[in-house]
Amino acid sequence: MSQYDVIVIGSGPGGYVAAIHAAQSGLKTAIVEREPTKRLGGTCLLRGCIPTKAMLHTADLLWDMQRSEEFGIPSPGPVAVDMDMMSEYRARVVAKNANGVGFLMKKNGVDVHFGHGRLAGRGHVTVEGEDGTTTLEAKHVVLATGSACRQLPFLPVHERIIDSDYLLSTTTMPEHLVVLGAGAVGSEFASVFARYGAKVTLIERADRILPLEDAEVSAEVEKVFKRKQKINVLTSVELKSTEPHDGGVTLQIERNGKAQTIEASHVLVAIGRRPVTDDVGLAESGVEVDERGFVKVDGYMRTSADWVYAIGDIVQTPWLAHVASKEGILAVDHLRGADAHPINYGHVPNCTYCSPEVASVGLTEAAAREAGHDVRTGTFPFSANGKAGILGKQEGFVKIVADAQYGELLGMHIVGPKATELITEATVALELESTVDEILHTIHPHPTVAEAVGEAAHAVFGETLHA
Repeated sequence: MSQYDVIVIGSGPGGYVAAIHAAQSGLKTAIVEREPTKRLGGTCLLRGCIPTKAMLHTADLLWDMQRSEEFGIPSPGPVAVDMDMMSEYRARVVAKNANGVGFLMKKNGVDVHFGHGRLAGRGHVTVEGEDGTTTLEAKHVVLATGSACRQLPFLPVHERIIDSDYLLSTTTMPEHLVVLGAGAVGSEFASVFARYGAKVTLIERADRILPLEDAEVSAEVEKVFKRKQKINVLTSVELKSTEPHDGGVTLQIERNGKAQTIEASHVLVAIGRRPVTDDVGLAESGVEVDERGFVKVDGYMRTSADWVYAIGDIVQTPWLAHVASKEGILAVDHLRGADAHPINYGHVPNCTYCSPEVASVGLTEAAAREAGHDVRTGTFPFSANGKAGILGKQEGFVKIVADAQYGELLGMHIVGPKATELITEATVALELESTVDEILHTIHPHPTVAEAVGEAAHAVFGETLHA
């Protein structure tokens, strides 16, 4: 029977990072993965973050190529996406990253076991693979089994009613894609297929798209979606019924008290994800879950069974790959008795890779006011930024939310070019408890889109230089 210090179940960005960190800390480590194709990387790498961003990159390139004359390049004629070629590119990106994770396991001496992993009582994990069931022993286990697409009970998956897993494996171009859910996933796919050339309708039950973002950010993205990408955005919608048929799907909705019928070729259900905690031996090993199926953990990711830790999408923390990775490091640090620092989830950056990009960290303006802060904000538009003008991407802005009394940075919200890269400055600033003054006095190189961050700091004090 193989014995380990740590066994990680699940090889997504939380699991494989935890395994690497454990091995580099001198612990004998194994990772268990049930992926049928025997590839590592989990949902994020194989059918989530990575392939989605590849599709988004193709959409960005297509968008620029269709407007090449604006940048001094004669138009080569009609330019369109080839779904088969895009799919091959997407597959190459996934394969390269999956191979990279496999290499990291070998490099760091992590044993890989393919099969379905289950807790089997204290210190034991069974792995059900092609050649039967193997039992492993470990002092500690880190559960990182991830999540799966959430479905509506009254909306069964059909060849025309699909989820993101399907879209990330197909080469079909929808004629009219209706997207149910305008969070990060729904907004990204809406932006992808609209720029690919499909007709897209984006439906959201809340009163605005990207409802977790600052209200001004949501309004800006909706404006660009409607005006530039010709996406039909419908908010405050109640879905009444769906009827799939040979040619597509008929949807009955109600909006502002009025009934409406929509004919779609495909419907994408993008209403969130659910934790994968079934059939992993939780109850048998004394691991408690809440009423929604999430594993209960303390500030160090330790479950009710003190030898088992849980990270990533199976716990009630932000469902983000970078959060899962940090939780994996935290769990390993704690189980090995190192100086472990609980995560401040208020400093987690959120990123949505639609066009325009959206990124945020900290409090929205509304949340800051609800928390009792005397709020002061500053906003600087990318339309006044030189580098954004060069790129031909002048939509959006940088918005800073600050405490008026002490000048403390409370949050930053960016919609526009390179937003998901720029947000790191605000994340570091929050971690260091910076004031807006300190951002204002930081020299931002010219010409860069990052200058908009410095200008937004000036705007907090009503002193913008270029707006």
